[in-house]
Amino acid sequence: MASVYRDYDQAGLDAQYNNRARFPNYVEHFANWARWSATARAELPCSVDVAVGVSEFEKIDLFPAEVSGAPIYVFIHGGYWYSLDKSDYSYVARGMRPHGITTVVNNFGLAPDHDMDLIVAHNRAALAWLWRNASAFGADRDCIYLCGHSAGGHLALLLLGTQWPTLDPELPIDLVKGVCSIGGIHDLEPIRLSFLNEKLHLTPAQAARHSPVYLHYRHCAPLSLVVAIDESPEFYRQSDLMHAVWQTLGYPVEILVPADLDHFSVVNALGDLGCGLVQHQLAQMRLAFANL
Repeated sequence: MASVYRDYDQAGLDAQYNNRARFPNYVEHFANWARWSATARAELPCSVDVAVGVSEFEKIDLFPAEVSGAPIYVFIHGGYWYSLDKSDYSYVARGMRPHGITTVVNNFGLAPDHDMDLIVAHNRAALAWLWRNASAFGADRDCIYLCGHSAGGHLALLLLGTQWPTLDPELPIDLVKGVCSIGGIHDLEPIRLSFLNEKLHLTPAQAARHSPVYLHYRHCAPLSLVVAIDESPEFYRQSDLMHAVWQTLGYPVEILVPADLDHFSVVNALGDLGCGLVQHQLAQMRLAFANL
């Protein structure tokens, strides 16, 4: 069959990005995340469904730290831009709150009802709101760190590469101080050419405009790229591409390959305050906030 992208025909390319087919137990992971998150919301101090934009989809769940002036950890959910919800990831607050970190999980409009331009705009609006309102919930707006899973990793890097002063002169260019992209998508062109575009409707221009590997990053920030050992070659390539961008810029970057994990199970332990990935992100935060 004819090549669609690199050496992949259509079936081959689709298989590279079809994580639900590759890991059919994803249903169990989704159920666990939802259950753990419901328990976290019941047991931890939190403000749920805080409006941060004009649409019904632009809301955050906020888990404040016990201490005032806490750094802000924003977790952006995955789901290939068309599924899942902030309520599925409340459990990550358990991993950060004991370390004096305020956790925020945000929502945004999903495809196909929202295109990538609007999805990105919703995420930018959420970050701008957090920066403007951090003091109201006892957090430090100058210490914002992002983590995203899968599509969320893509969005986290887009936020890092956003030229914030062009949106509002009051916003600092370094609004985002660091990023951890877990199983992230950093080049949208293969996504545009895959089965996923039946829901996303990406145009060539959108794929180029919203691919983190093509952005201009104006300030130095630490970047962690996490690829579970049991991922497809394309997911490894996605992180390798971003790693090369950061190396060229001379910015601090690491690739982590957790053993015995896959695209979904890699985030299961984020609710454990002692897990290796939580500890790594805390170290990255200390690096990111060191000069403040």
